[in-house]
Amino acid sequence: MTSRRKFVGTALAAAGAMAGLPSCSSGSSADSYETVTDRTWRHGKVAVGDKTALQHELVRYATLAPSSHNTQCWKFHLEDGAISILPDLSRRCPAVDPDDHHLFVSLGCAAENLYQAALANGLMGHSGFDAAAGNALRVAFEPTKPIASSLFQAIPERQSTRGEYDGQALDRHELELLEQAGTGNGVQVIVLTERKAMETVLEYVVQGNTVQMNDPAFVDELKKWIRFSGDEAVRAGDGLYAASSGNPSAPTWLGSLLFSLFFSPKNENDKYAKYVRSSAGIAIFVSDTPVPAQWVEVGRCYERFALQSAALGIRNAMLNQPVEVSTLRPQFADFLGIGKRRPDLVVRFGRGPKLPSSLRRPVQAVLA
Repeated sequence: MTSRRKFVGTALAAAGAMAGLPSCSSGSSADSYETVTDRTWRHGKVAVGDKTALQHELVRYATLAPSSHNTQCWKFHLEDGAISILPDLSRRCPAVDPDDHHLFVSLGCAAENLYQAALANGLMGHSGFDAAAGNALRVAFEPTKPIASSLFQAIPERQSTRGEYDGQALDRHELELLEQAGTGNGVQVIVLTERKAMETVLEYVVQGNTVQMNDPAFVDELKKWIRFSGDEAVRAGDGLYAASSGNPSAPTWLGSLLFSLFFSPKNENDKYAKYVRSSAGIAIFVSDTPVPAQWVEVGRCYERFALQSAALGIRNAMLNQPVEVSTLRPQFADFLGIGKRRPDLVVRFGRGPKLPSSLRRPVQAVLA
């Protein structure tokens, strides 16, 4: 899922001050950004025996998964003893994701959260992918002993943290846990911690970012999903809240103006250099076959990786330019030595401060 780009924060803060505007417009109302965040990122309880409420709670946990541009490109169909996850094609991002790869990875992330939450509530999930039924992933449940795993406990703590990390190395055991969590059926995770290799990845990130920044369709699509203020983020319940990338909140008109003025290849490339050089390592997810069912599995693997990271107090964020630019992807695969297999995701990781969380739409909005 493409990294949440940010515009120049210092310029935005200065312009906001010049306009006599506060850095955050959320205020203290009942629907403030902070109130909605607390209501969104939490563990919940369901009365024993209330099957409908339990299904809704499982869907809520599933929606806390990451998605490309936080589009929340999923729908959930409830039936007795099962939940199906379907792609919401109205939330596609054709400029950055023309083959819907990231969309299906996002469905896999939601599926993993669903599995973890179901198990914590005494349900074991078994899934099947049905391409003929609209590329739906149907998860059927059977009773089992409740197990609230460390991955489940980490769901409200997980975030894609788009800021600088502390640059400190992880220990071998932590790296092993991340690699184990990210490995799955037909999915391998390659963990790079040597600085030379990370610098080579950075070169590919810069190449890909430059291509994307010079593509008006990409820039327009990205801007469409940015929520410049807390109020706008609350109203939409989706998209990329500016503060989640370390920027001050600002009115939409001002944020949009400054985005157009300062969102440039040089500024973005300089930012990514800082991001990579402050990270402990980079993980690349690689899959065997380029089909939606496999991409769902990639999403499940990445989400386990992200949840395991959160459980260990480790941050992570995407650096997907080398896999999003189709002309660059084969060269990146050659660098990795993976033959004809597809590199799916590029993820940096390390320890650092948490940033404001993104928001989610209510459960009723994602039910099919």
